[in-house]
Amino acid sequence: MHICFTPAFLKGFTGISDIQGFDCSELPTRIAAEIKSLSTDGWISPKIAKKADKYLIYALVAGKKALVDAGITEQVSGELDKSRCGVIIGYSMGGLRVLNDGFEAIKVSYKKMSPFYIPYSSTNMASAVLAMDLGWTGPSYSISTACASSNYSILNATGHMIKGDTDIMLCGGSDGMVSPSGIAGLIACNALSQRNSDPTKAARPWDADRDGFVMGEGALEHAKKRGTNIYAEILGGSLTCDAYHITAPHPEGVGMVSCMKKALAQAGVAREDVNYINAHAPSTRLGDLREYQAVIRCFGKNPELRMNSTKSLIGHLLGASGAAEAVATIKAIQTGWIHPNLNLENPDKHVDAKVLAGPKKERLDIKVAMSNSFGFGGHNSSILFAPFKGN
Repeated sequence: MHICFTPAFLKGFTGISDIQGFDCSELPTRIAAEIKSLSTDGWISPKIAKKADKYLIYALVAGKKALVDAGITEQVSGELDKSRCGVIIGYSMGGLRVLNDGFEAIKVSYKKMSPFYIPYSSTNMASAVLAMDLGWTGPSYSISTACASSNYSILNATGHMIKGDTDIMLCGGSDGMVSPSGIAGLIACNALSQRNSDPTKAARPWDADRDGFVMGEGALEHAKKRGTNIYAEILGGSLTCDAYHITAPHPEGVGMVSCMKKALAQAGVAREDVNYINAHAPSTRLGDLREYQAVIRCFGKNPELRMNSTKSLIGHLLGASGAAEAVATIKAIQTGWIHPNLNLENPDKHVDAKVLAGPKKERLDIKVAMSNSFGFGGHNSSILFAPFKGN
């Protein structure tokens, strides 16, 4: 879906609906937050738009729009030292459609294989194509740490700028897994909600009746440039690994707790100063509860702390989720409003609902915010944001 942080978003708009992109009538999950229309005119060439997988198309369009937002016009671009400009994009799976097309082609003959099969299914290609399009010759690479990929990208991009390697970093994430094999694969993992009769009620983080997450798709990217509009400040962050299981979080949440504590220590922030958490909370039985327990272990029962899940509104964008949720966090800092937790009608008995945002937007003067992303394989990431104070 197109992510639009507007009054409608704060009112609880959700883009989750019946899947329209392909026939899923035989699947037990038939809902997602799809991008149903996307104009590529003026953003990418018709040749690429025709041949590329949608994860690549989303990344290119979002990347170009991020540059415009950062004030990097064609004139400004011509004046840049492009050896000091870089691109880092995070993904979960990459080019599923291109892969599926290749599998079908090889059944007929190897001669039917597209020459674009390997390059356009490779997860490094969006950062590579963006760098080629822009002529940027600084650090350019991709990161794949499942659902934590975007946060890894943001923190790595920040590191390049702090070290003085670059002046501009374009970073974020992209995924386009709303496809037959993507949906079927996650069904096989018992990861997806099957609440097909009421799609808008399917994503319900921390609710006792949650039955899995809802797939979303899209891309969000940030263009960080010295001297341009500054929306918030990244204070620091941390990356850890559970080293426990390919899909399940550690039962004691040790990796999550360690990640959040290390982020606080790295940024020099007291836990009492964090009063907003944009949680990973995908609406799964284990994931939501383990994260909540980890938050309580890290922050204690701080009466000022509020927590919500952007996935209740837009579904789970997988490799792009961290970027979307970072933007939601930054918009909360800017506006002083946090969006609602949709469908939290019957809170899990193991969760104190007083910590969680309710069904309507809430006013909050954010001192320090944390955005969490936790991925399959035990990849954990936490980023701390704060209002920019001009120093």
